[in-house]
Amino acid sequence: MIIDNFQHKQSAHCESGVTLGLLRHYGIELSEPLIFGIGAGYFFGHLPFIKVSGVPGTTFRIWPGYIFKRVCKELGVKMKVVSFSKNEKGMQALDQALESGLPVGMQTSVFYLSYFPPAYRFHFNGHNLIAYGKEGSEYLISDPVMETVTRLSAADLEKARFAKGFPAPNGRMYYPVQTKTDFDLPGAIRRGIKKTCWFMLSPPPPFFGVHGIKFLGRKIKKYPVKLEPRKATLFIGNIIRMQEEIGTGGGGFRFLYAAFLQEAAQHLNNPALLEASKEMTSIGDAWRSFAFAAARVMKERSGNLSSYDELGEMLIQLGEREKVFFTHLKTLV
Repeated sequence: MIIDNFQHKQSAHCESGVTLGLLRHYGIELSEPLIFGIGAGYFFGHLPFIKVSGVPGTTFRIWPGYIFKRVCKELGVKMKVVSFSKNEKGMQALDQALESGLPVGMQTSVFYLSYFPPAYRFHFNGHNLIAYGKEGSEYLISDPVMETVTRLSAADLEKARFAKGFPAPNGRMYYPVQTKTDFDLPGAIRRGIKKTCWFMLSPPPPFFGVHGIKFLGRKIKKYPVKLEPRKATLFIGNIIRMQEEIGTGGGGFRFLYAAFLQEAAQHLNNPALLEASKEMTSIGDAWRSFAFAAARVMKERSGNLSSYDELGEMLIQLGEREKVFFTHLKTLV
């Protein structure tokens, strides 16, 4: 039960990579940056009241499933998305789809993916991958963040698909059922940019978009006062991990979005977007500088008030910089 003509491709981000892999299988050739941009995957949120592995939730991407859904809608692709209340039904549905020759995208928990090194496994339920076959009790897996295809036992895949916690995967699986190649790519690019600008500028404060970046900056300034040193470093460490290690391509997707704007400039014949791409790359560099400074604070473990104050101020400035950027970007389309 192997889909022989499926082609694996390593990507910067799991969901845009899965979307790329599924669409390529049906003859729709788009780059990952275009998929990420059209899918309006760029986002920011900090939710201190939602704990992930005991630390406040910070996200640099839109909620799981949105990129695939939006890209399919823009390209006129009909899709099937289904979740399950019972593990057994979810695994049976997966096998049936594979038997029909359909590669299947799935939302999973990183913690149960045994092909990841132990240091990279933690309770994050928003990771996407593709199953493209099954041999015996093992599934053939195309995980976009991996260099090559891999395998996963049925037991581990079931645990990953039905892990508890937020956001609960509930066995969610998805795949195209009807595609077409005559879509309005320039229009899809414009609408993707407009939606991203709305996500970053217009959500109600204080948790999302540029408001959320500044909100997190103010919270970080208070970490040494409100948290014991070990917990403060854990909170900082999670921000770095979500920004640099969890399939963002670095800089919390800023470099991936810069690549999208570079391609958008060509497709829309709009040189101003190329200049915007350069500014977004510079913003990504500034986020990298924040991660470096935060890692230094973590290693010192001193709980130094001035160090946390500097980190918080870096984020407040980044929030203002992104506000200026997206305010300008929405005028270009």
